[in-house]
Amino acid sequence: MHIRLINPNTTESMTTAIADCARTVAADGTVVDAVTPTTGPTSIESHYDEALAVPGLLAEIARGEAESVDGYVIACFGDPGLDAARELASGPVVGIAEAAMRTACHLGRGFSVVTTLARTRGRAWDLAERYGTLRFCRGVHACEIPVLDLDTDPRALALVTAACRDAVEVDDSDAIVLGCAGMADMCRRISADIGVPVVDGVAAATLTVQSLVTQGLRTGSRGEFAPPPSKAYTGMLEQFAR
Repeated sequence: MHIRLINPNTTESMTTAIADCARTVAADGTVVDAVTPTTGPTSIESHYDEALAVPGLLAEIARGEAESVDGYVIACFGDPGLDAARELASGPVVGIAEAAMRTACHLGRGFSVVTTLARTRGRAWDLAERYGTLRFCRGVHACEIPVLDLDTDPRALALVTAACRDAVEVDDSDAIVLGCAGMADMCRRISADIGVPVVDGVAAATLTVQSLVTQGLRTGSRGEFAPPPSKAYTGMLEQFAR
């Protein structure tokens, strides 16, 4: 089985770190490769960033299809381009927010999300509603650490851990969902420190894709997720014509 993990931002060091987390949980015989688009923002922290990340993401989906990839993980907590990617891919495509929130619902009555910047909290609430997990989501909290600082700020682990501990106490939650792919390698240490399950979406999405491929399942293409109609695109999107 070949799973492709796509980091929708263009920071290679982040791609490398999240690939290690995905490979840790993948089964023997499952190949997980991680790719970084050639175009897009260095980090995704706004609706503007998300929109401009999607073309690079879709180019990687198209390349994966040419290489017979079995399934894909979109490794950004905003799940950018998820619907469009499902139109293009012959195998399953899973976003890390979707996988993390649905996984957390198995772990108790309610979960809290701890994300990076406060401006992204609304997006997390929107996704909880979209995925049918809103009644389980008791709060969305920000630790106010920019995405790229998660890897460089020596205080990052301590600050994220403190935010997780506070979220559990304030929301009376049974589990924490980490709201950024850049937090993936903190998961086990935070869980051991605060004493509740902590869900990393990268691991959850990797295992979800692996399970779907093993079962021979893919996105239904009878209606909305059928391949997009062929048409010309112009300007800098010319390469996306089908």
